[in-house]
Amino acid sequence: MPDFWRESGYHLLERDAQGHLAVTPDFLRAYLLRPEMRPPEEACPAERTLHAGLMEDPGRPVPDALVEVLADPDARDNWRVWLAFRDRLLAAGTLEGCYLRLFREGVRGVPGLFVDQLVHAIVRGLLDGTPSGLRARAGELLFREQTVSVDDGRVRLADRETVEMMAATGGFGSLGRLVVEAGTAPRQVELDILDETNHPAYWERDQRHDTVLDVTFAAAGLDALARVLEGWVAHFLGVTVSIQPVQQIRDDRWVWHVGLDGEATAIMNDLYNGVEVGQERLARILALFRLEFADPADMRPDLAGRPVYLGLAMTDKRLLKLKPQNLLVNLPLADRV
Repeated sequence: MPDFWRESGYHLLERDAQGHLAVTPDFLRAYLLRPEMRPPEEACPAERTLHAGLMEDPGRPVPDALVEVLADPDARDNWRVWLAFRDRLLAAGTLEGCYLRLFREGVRGVPGLFVDQLVHAIVRGLLDGTPSGLRARAGELLFREQTVSVDDGRVRLADRETVEMMAATGGFGSLGRLVVEAGTAPRQVELDILDETNHPAYWERDQRHDTVLDVTFAAAGLDALARVLEGWVAHFLGVTVSIQPVQQIRDDRWVWHVGLDGEATAIMNDLYNGVEVGQERLARILALFRLEFADPADMRPDLAGRPVYLGLAMTDKRLLKLKPQNLLVNLPLADRV
């Protein structure tokens, strides 16, 4: 299996004794090399000096005064945001520690892009050595928004950014955009659906985000997502769980659930509380899962041994934004965990 997701920055990180991803100077430098962080030609000398100093030592302290003297107000804002995020990373020491603190202490002031980048690198580490292109594609759901297609009972997910680009250009980038602007419809480009047979092809296009994942009940893609979520819980919380897709919740003793996105959370809360949910909202549910702890002692004593139900749903615009943090902060864990 080749290396994959190079853009995640995983190869710039080091593992600590617990197997978590330790922040390194090179990982921080990768942020500084991004176009939005590089001083433009018209940047003031103070900004160039700040950038050069951080390239030399990305962890060096930066007093507020060094940012306040920057001539461009947008540059000042950008540097404040990035430096605050950098300080969070350095204080936590690992990407996992930073991610957990964000959702336990609050993510205010941290751009969603930065959060998704953390997940990108962490999931890359979780999947290290996996031979399954399906699991890698399923892993993308944890940090990239998806568009949903439901046809003939099949539920399929495609990368939102890729779909929008292809809708605008027919898949031909800037050339396709010129064709559209000239009034000619570009050629339609079909996205390949990954399955148990063709999934090795994913490794040849892992950074193109141009494959479709089938998450219909009993499909291999849905099973792949369940395995990724199991690994996510084990990596962060140190507990073993089994996650299996189910077609519906038939449980008179339903005591706990976790929505894997905002829409699923709202729908499952209403169902649990006996609020009537119309067919249009119910149809937004894409998948349900039953999560069980291998060791009931890892759960709250009053819930030990009971299953936890998970839900995945699309918005009214047929979009899916999975929130993997929900599995870390909303499970009924014992105090010792």
